Amino acid sequence: MIKKNFMEKLLNGVEVEWRTLEEVAELKRGRVMSKTYLAENAGDYPVYSSQTLNNGMIGKITSYDFDGEYINWTTDGANAGTVFHRNGKFSITNVCGLITIKNEKKLSYKFLYFWLSIEAKKYVYSGMGNPKLMSNQMAKVKIPIPPLHVQKEIVRILDTFTELTAELTAELTARKKQYEYYRDKLLTPIEDNGKWFLNGKEVEWKKIEDIFYLKNGYTPSKSKKEYWKNGDIPWFRMEDLRKNGNILNNSIQHVHKSGIKGNLFPANSIIMATTATIGEHALVTVDYLSNQRFTNFTLKDELCERLCMKFVYYYFFIIDEKAKQSVNKSSFPSVQMGQLRKWEIPIPPLEKQKEIVEILDKFEALTTSISEGLPREIELRQKQYEYYRNMLLNFPGLRWNKGGNNKYD
Repeated sequence: MIKKNFMEKLLNGVEVEWRTLEEVAELKRGRVMSKTYLAENAGDYPVYSSQTLNNGMIGKITSYDFDGEYINWTTDGANAGTVFHRNGKFSITNVCGLITIKNEKKLSYKFLYFWLSIEAKKYVYSGMGNPKLMSNQMAKVKIPIPPLHVQKEIVRILDTFTELTAELTAELTARKKQYEYYRDKLLTPIEDNGKWFLNGKEVEWKKIEDIFYLKNGYTPSKSKKEYWKNGDIPWFRMEDLRKNGNILNNSIQHVHKSGIKGNLFPANSIIMATTATIGEHALVTVDYLSNQRFTNFTLKDELCERLCMKFVYYYFFIIDEKAKQSVNKSSFPSVQMGQLRKWEIPIPPLEKQKEIVEILDKFEALTTSISEGLPREIELRQKQYEYYRNMLLNFPGLRWNKGGNNKYD
């Protein structure tokens, strides 16, 4: 374990020089690349853009603009200020910036990456609702430059933490793929002599429109402030799934009863995104409203004694994938609802449904619960990494303030 006086010993007798980023590196922007360009020039070399998923990669093309070791950052949008360490042949789009160190004998790319992963976000400007970190602002970031051997030792320690997190993340990804394989296998009936069986029990196929009442959500008028003050009725958006997962008992935003048209959607309904971000769903366990991007699936009364909604919830992961393949080709994508209504769901006996749910609940808890298994371990490792990163990068001339707003003496 690293002791708190580690930095004192490491920096004993050495000087730490401070420079702005523009003094030690050259900064440039990427170029515009449309979806059409990416499709027409598909190849082997990655193109990085402003997203954070998939390490920022949005596609691969036949050529590359850069070859070697670099740092790039996101200049625009929700991820502005996110920093990446790059190696190899690649290109970046116009919403990214690129950093080339002027003298690698004085400053290490990996050391600079770790430093900017803390500092860059503090220079993001969020005026007019669109966060930005343009080159002129990035250029002003102050960089500590200890001797190269100190930089290498700090990088070695931090790499150890990031490798541990990467190993755990890879294991979690493998577990999730394994879980999805067995989930789909448990939920996929097998035909035998014209009959369909699920885990040894015969199933009945029913169309979605025969199982559920389908209705779109809506957004009460934002101009009516009274609709959004002191409300206690959950109103679900995609952000709720992003933050709280696929089984929801409360929402981020609430609506006052004065903003409601008609009845609430009843507890134990399914919401599924059928426009914009298509093919994501959740089981809602309270009475609620949702916005218009969701279609709400409420079980018909005559099937309440025959269907377990948790079983339906799990089967909807299969429906999600079908929905992604059944999208209207227009400027605003949406699921072809006429087709969706006709899709069928297999219904085994209720006891078999509960048995399948019990198996999948245990597997899901292992792979996705924040309080169990690998996700919790990854979260703890990340916090440990951030703690030691801040300690290792605590140089003379810098005062760490609680909350992350650092000051330079």
